[in-house]
Amino acid sequence: MKRAITTGTRPNGTPLAPIMPYGFYKVFTASDLDAVVAYVRSVAPVSNKVQTPVYKAVMHVDIPPGADKQMTASDLDTSVKRGFYIATIAHCMECHTPMVNDRHDLVNDLGKGGEEFKGPFGVSVSRNITSHKEKGIGAWTDAEIKGAVTRGERKDGTKLKPPMGFPLYATMTDSDLNDLIAYLRTVPAKE
Repeated sequence: MKRAITTGTRPNGTPLAPIMPYGFYKVFTASDLDAVVAYVRSVAPVSNKVQTPVYKAVMHVDIPPGADKQMTASDLDTSVKRGFYIATIAHCMECHTPMVNDRHDLVNDLGKGGEEFKGPFGVSVSRNITSHKEKGIGAWTDAEIKGAVTRGERKDGTKLKPPMGFPLYATMTDSDLNDLIAYLRTVPAKE
């Protein structure tokens, strides 16, 4: 199971589709990966026979810069590094980085936003979460960023649309939110 989570390969060698964001999970520390596996194993099984997938297109696995290998506890020795870790396993940059030629441009446009999501909620466009003072969140206070992440509220108080996962992030600890914000403040400004 650990192999599937971090490499996208089933025990029989069949690849998972990158909709499972395993490229963002390579950084899991050993203890966090053990915790994920323990949780998944605690979920009641269901019978569901699934055919071997047939992929009819080239699959690209996006991996954020610096997230290509497992991190250790000592790799998380600063608030910024812990924030990078949290942003990576929460795959924040997957939604907040635009697609260029069917791939997320995690090198040149990391956090720039602009990705469109269509659903029953209409069209939602991901926000620029770089340190840019006008286009990004560089002028936002920590409390305003926390409100967006945990309550789905923009700086002006209006609600964010799905698929922003604020209900999933609502129980983040203040310490984790502070670390995430410390990291986001280091993301180079993009317009």
